Amino acid sequence: MATSNFVDYVKIFCRSGSGGAGSSHFRKEKFAEFGGPDGGNGGRGGHIILKANSNLWTLLHLRFKRHIFAENGQGGSGALKTGSDGKDQIIEVPLGTVAKDPETGNILCEITENDQEVVLFEGGKGGLGNTEFKTSTNRAPRYSQPGIEGIEASVILELKILADVGLVGFPNAGKSTLLSVVSAAKPEIADYPFTTLVPNLGIVSYRDDKSFVMADIPGIIEGAAEGRGLGHRFLRHIERNSILLFMIPADTKNIKKEFEILLNELQKYNPELLDKNRILAITKSDLIDNELEQLLQPELPSGIETVFISSVTNKNIDKLKDLIWKNII
Repeated sequence: MATSNFVDYVKIFCRSGSGGAGSSHFRKEKFAEFGGPDGGNGGRGGHIILKANSNLWTLLHLRFKRHIFAENGQGGSGALKTGSDGKDQIIEVPLGTVAKDPETGNILCEITENDQEVVLFEGGKGGLGNTEFKTSTNRAPRYSQPGIEGIEASVILELKILADVGLVGFPNAGKSTLLSVVSAAKPEIADYPFTTLVPNLGIVSYRDDKSFVMADIPGIIEGAAEGRGLGHRFLRHIERNSILLFMIPADTKNIKKEFEILLNELQKYNPELLDKNRILAITKSDLIDNELEQLLQPELPSGIETVFISSVTNKNIDKLKDLIWKNII
């Protein structure tokens, strides 16, 4: 996904359709001078519906579509004819989309399954025709109901990427390089911080035709939970990952401290992230020999499975895949 083509936040104004008015009509026939009421009901207004589309990976198609209106229902007519319903407006979104109220921040719905449909704003109900008000004491009602107005409201759509594995690390930790080695994804790679400005997804092939999805999330910096660097914009993409793969280069001065900083940023953003399974990959291990690798063992954080890898030489890449698969299932 190119930088300009990845959109994970849009705000749109929606209006569901108003219901059609009921009809105040009386039957007119050649031999019935005083025909009874036969006004039909109005049709309902169109809904605003969110629908999941697994072929979409971004909200780009909604970037310039800021107003979405559904059709109004048609009014009823004589001979008990009900007005037609207004056409629904279906907004297709990628899996992982969250709809929020822009005023309160409350979550209205979450889209997580392919072809899932959620009525975001209901169309107004159609009004009743005068036939519905006929009684034994009022055999010729001359009134009917107007339709109920549709709903006008803004909504924020945010995308939280759905992936099995989320890569977590400081900028230039080797996340994009790993993704390019284990999948067909082609993220931008360079030897300077913040090369990755958008999340990248890759499908990683595993044994016996199995596979899992890996997401390269833009690098975290200290203070990201408060909005520093890329801040909240991309931390939310980690929320839906099944497991978190922490990545720290072998030439880091203090591996344990860097790991604690990363954990602290995730905890400040969302404490529930610490409940996910975690793996630690020490990257760029082609820069050190086996003896130095052994010397680094006491400096590794405790309580987390760790593997030394190199995306350049493919060192322990298969071992890492095995470890990931074991934690996914």
